[in-house]
Amino acid sequence: MRMIKYGLVGASGRMGLEIESLMQEAGNKAVLKYDKSGLWQEGTPEVLIDFSSPETLEKTLHLAREMNSPLVIGTTGYTDEQLSMINEVSQKIPAVLSYNYSVGIQMLLKCVEFLSDNLADWDIEITETHHRFKKDKPSGTALMLRNAIGKDVGIHSLRIGNIAGEHSVSFGGLGEVLTLTHSATSRRTFAEGVLKAVNFIVQKEFGLYSFKDVLFQNN
Repeated sequence: MRMIKYGLVGASGRMGLEIESLMQEAGNKAVLKYDKSGLWQEGTPEVLIDFSSPETLEKTLHLAREMNSPLVIGTTGYTDEQLSMINEVSQKIPAVLSYNYSVGIQMLLKCVEFLSDNLADWDIEITETHHRFKKDKPSGTALMLRNAIGKDVGIHSLRIGNIAGEHSVSFGGLGEVLTLTHSATSRRTFAEGVLKAVNFIVQKEFGLYSFKDVLFQNN
């Protein structure tokens, strides 16, 4: 694959550092970084990656418009108004928006959809656990799982230690319980998903895409 010049919003954060490490390993080059210390730039990015906070969205969208840079967004906790802003920008600039860039989570979502269709009369509960520094609760991934289930089910959130991310969906019948669990053992798994999304979105002209589109669009 050719070298891609990229920008990174939230460059000094945990995910930002992980993404930069993998992007460099893949032969890509950072030409823009933005975080609480300010803006550094030495070129025009072919794609802009945002793993920061909802408060930074306006700056991210301004940069994307100014440089006509496709977007890969992994920030969680957006309001409905902010999601509408992203959707509006995507009519001219292509964007991938996902609350989780793990391949395994996409497989979990498919399994959950199947089980919820076939165990309609069972009880369903979601449990999610993340590191103590994660601000939003419940996680964006837990909300994705609830959407896959298709009804309003309980979500239980834990914020402890330095856990990268763990999500479980339990289906309970009268006499048995089936639980599916996904555990992220390293943030690298999310960075690898971001790299897939980057290679995907630089080939698009406009539109709002999910990580599901990145993985399965041609299937």
